[in-house]
Amino acid sequence: MSENATVQVVTLSPDQRDETELRAARFAMRLSLAVGVLMLLGKTTAYYMTGSAAILSDFAESVVHVIAVAFAAFSLRLSTKPAGPTFLYGYERITFFSAGFEGAMIVVAAIWILVEAVEKWLAGLPLEHLGSGALLLLGAGLLNAWLGWYLLRVGKRSHSLILEADGKHVLTDSFTSFGVVAGLGLVMLTGWKPFDPLIAIAVALNILWSGGRLAWRSAVGLLDYSDPDVGKRLREKLDAICSQLGVNYHGVRFRTTGYRQIIEVHLLFPQATAVGEAHRLATLLEERLPVELGTPSEVITHLESLEDHEDVHSTGHYTGRPG
Repeated sequence: MSENATVQVVTLSPDQRDETELRAARFAMRLSLAVGVLMLLGKTTAYYMTGSAAILSDFAESVVHVIAVAFAAFSLRLSTKPAGPTFLYGYERITFFSAGFEGAMIVVAAIWILVEAVEKWLAGLPLEHLGSGALLLLGAGLLNAWLGWYLLRVGKRSHSLILEADGKHVLTDSFTSFGVVAGLGLVMLTGWKPFDPLIAIAVALNILWSGGRLAWRSAVGLLDYSDPDVGKRLREKLDAICSQLGVNYHGVRFRTTGYRQIIEVHLLFPQATAVGEAHRLATLLEERLPVELGTPSEVITHLESLEDHEDVHSTGHYTGRPG
């Protein structure tokens, strides 16, 4: 490179980054739905070829997955709509409903798989073309493993609970396929057919655990659970910023919408501080804290007098909870 050569660095604004991440999230969701339909067709073929209870369990999870992804795609589109006169805080919390719906569907599929596996075991196990069915399932598992990794990567980058939940479900689906392939391999190696329903039951229990965890994550999100690790990191950043600005704080509360953090904090200023100066410092904190945290955040500050705020709280004028 010559001495006079220059390097142009292109920096995206926050709005441009958000739009780029949103496009990536929407593409990832469309890709997930398309691959889900493809997986469903492949597993349907494998089941009708073999009559395997284990493959039936994998097929059932794919049915649930396609339904859940369709709802997740709707939720992702709704969650990005701006706030309106009837939904003043926007639609972001639909992400928890989406994760909960997907978790509930997984649980239903697991219960159905358990029932079907037991019924097939009791009725007899006429298995055919296991080798072809296993190969089909192995290909589906490898494709799903890649897709799950991709969805988790995009979900973490865009802070999308919807994509993360979908990515975990897809990875679970891939592990299920690998387990089923292993089960079919045991049947072919040993000739002992009960391996097939036993693998189906094991797969169903694993799916049940995964769906339950997803439903629980949705529930705690809707109940505004405050993660202690997030709270510790938040207070560390507040300590550093407030120390630099020469401001005291208390009354910290935070919750997540599934995409961004909503943070409330009370700032304490000496009574002699001009309102304009207090507002300027509060605005600086509101702008800096999301940058320091590195996650989408909305910071809401409440200005108080340093000298008498404890007296005001003790007389019952304040209904919040001090942090």
